[in-house]
Amino acid sequence: MTGEEKKIKVLLAKLGLEVHWRGVITVAGMLRDAGMEVIYVGNAFPEQIVKAAIQEDVDVVGISTLGGNHLTQGGELLDIAAQSGIKDSTLFLIGGVFPPYDEPRLREIGFDGIFSPGATRGEIVGFIKEAIATRATT
Repeated sequence: MTGEEKKIKVLLAKLGLEVHWRGVITVAGMLRDAGMEVIYVGNAFPEQIVKAAIQEDVDVVGISTLGGNHLTQGGELLDIAAQSGIKDSTLFLIGGVFPPYDEPRLREIGFDGIFSPGATRGEIVGFIKEAIATRATT
């Protein structure tokens, strides 16, 4: 990384009150090892996540979910992000365990990237770097 390059800043959170944390901690390590700055806020509700994203001035918000709240709280998260003016300037990702048939709906409500449990380090890191680079050139 040259002195002119800005480190990609990622906020990670567990959506709501679920307690399955292994996946998000693994992803946090992957992103850190790829040279990104990672902020992990633990369990949080949509409004708390958006407030933290604004306060930390992040490039990416990554949500981990397993508890079945991905559509309701995920939709609420993206609505609050849009109302707060950060949806278009921030990359929103979701990962975890949810039915594959929900993926089109997750894209429809506004998630930029969707990752299932089999997603590799290369897929996740590559997606983020490419999406951030694309946003920087448009």
